[in-house]
Amino acid sequence: MDTQFLVSLIIILASFGLYIGIAIFNRARATSDFYVAGRGVPPIYNGMAIGADWMSAASFIGMAGTIMALGYGGLAYIMGWTGGYLLLTFLLAPQLRKYGRYTVPEFIGDRFDSHSARIVAAVCTIIISFTYSIGQLSGSGVVIGRLFEIDAGIGTMIGVVLIAFYAAMGGMKGITWTQVAQYIVLIVAYLIPVIFISLQLTNNPLPWLSYGKVVEEIGELDRQLGFTEYFAPFTTGSEWQFLALMFTLMCGTAGLPHVIVRFYTVSTMKAARWSGAWALLFIGLLYLSAPAYAAFSRFILMTQVAGQKMTELPHWTQSWIDTGLLKLADANGDGILQWQEMTIANDIVVMATPEIANLGVFVIGLMAAGAMAAALSTAGGLMIALSSSFAHDIYYRVLKPEASEKNRLNVARWSIVIATLIAGLVALNPPGAITQIVAWAFAIASSTFFPALVLGVWWKRSNAKGVISGMLIGLVVVLSYIFAAKYGGFTILGIIDTGAGIFGAAAGFLGNIIVSLMTEAPSQAKQDEVVDMRYPEQMVYKDGEVWLKEDA
Repeated sequence: MDTQFLVSLIIILASFGLYIGIAIFNRARATSDFYVAGRGVPPIYNGMAIGADWMSAASFIGMAGTIMALGYGGLAYIMGWTGGYLLLTFLLAPQLRKYGRYTVPEFIGDRFDSHSARIVAAVCTIIISFTYSIGQLSGSGVVIGRLFEIDAGIGTMIGVVLIAFYAAMGGMKGITWTQVAQYIVLIVAYLIPVIFISLQLTNNPLPWLSYGKVVEEIGELDRQLGFTEYFAPFTTGSEWQFLALMFTLMCGTAGLPHVIVRFYTVSTMKAARWSGAWALLFIGLLYLSAPAYAAFSRFILMTQVAGQKMTELPHWTQSWIDTGLLKLADANGDGILQWQEMTIANDIVVMATPEIANLGVFVIGLMAAGAMAAALSTAGGLMIALSSSFAHDIYYRVLKPEASEKNRLNVARWSIVIATLIAGLVALNPPGAITQIVAWAFAIASSTFFPALVLGVWWKRSNAKGVISGMLIGLVVVLSYIFAAKYGGFTILGIIDTGAGIFGAAAGFLGNIIVSLMTEAPSQAKQDEVVDMRYPEQMVYKDGEVWLKEDA
């Protein structure tokens, strides 16, 4: 057993022990604990939990690799995902918190006074959460596979067992405090390597300020090799794809059910806004570092690996070849590895960076623990959202309203176990790269929940038939476009499957608005209830006027 393996294993097992211990200590004993952590989480800690919930395997493992592969085009991911939090924080989160429900489907069902709308929303939540979780479980497989030098599929199933245990045990209460710990682990793990690589390459410990110089050098290397320059815009996709992807990710962020439910765990509308502000700060630490990772990794690969003899390649390359995520082939038979002869999966760039830069066994182990924290934190939140939609919105609110609290908790826990297992089986042979799979989940969220929530909060005329039509039309349009673009090569204006949300969202808004206008308006009491959501909690909208609560 080599030293690197032993150190990585100890660090990961210690972090697993921490997460499981927190989940057991904060075990959910009531439905409010399981679904919304008792609504007592302080904003700063909720911001950390949101950050961990958000910075999934796609962000931690896949983001820098995607930027390294796409260059300028990869920035749409950062701008879309970050911008979505501004939409969510100011447009939806405080209003949804004031309405005071447990889940997004419950809000839609009660806002539109419709069990049918509730069921459609619950089904959409399950589809979104399931799709997203495939990417996370695939990411956990990459990490565990590299650690044990085993097939990534076996690593995925190990991740399934861990996630199913601590998510089912702790519920939202346990998940919240587990995610606070996971955020600390993942951000430390992400920042230490990029800071040290910045020092190695530029003698500057601040990668956010120094990587521009490295990008310029990469551009010069590209020109010497006759490649398209790394930072040239729109070389890997059209301008329309860039904008469509950014829109999809931005609106998808504001419509993701597992993120929105985090704003239900605080006590007030004000706390919901502050949670969003803290989350932006914590998320920004990682997202501002991803482009630096991409530039540094590409530069090292171009200057220290490409051009070497096939018999003298760095030791770390063999470890990643064993996982199937790195492929090297001396196509021209000259014994020298050319840049074009390397096939590097986007999902290994961050994980391999400590080895590429020879940063030592502790940093490699810490990186593995951080990547696992990212995958586990998001997967846990997704499983809570998925189980809540089934156990609370379908089983309790529709099928069996007389169910006891103990029975409801058991159904929620078993639904987590079953859903995690099924998602893990699909993740054994994922239909795309981690960032691509995650983009599909965002496209579905932007096409179904974003129109439903925006109109549900800000347009009192929207009714049950309108919201059901909007969600179903948006879902059909976005899924049809994703399948047609990925498997049939169909595109409009060069927009591929990851930008499908722009068509689904447009269809969702139009369907909701047109059907609502063609059918009966909601009751005046329901319209007043919608307007009331927009005012601070100490105020009440009544009889066309705004009152302080004590005067109403």
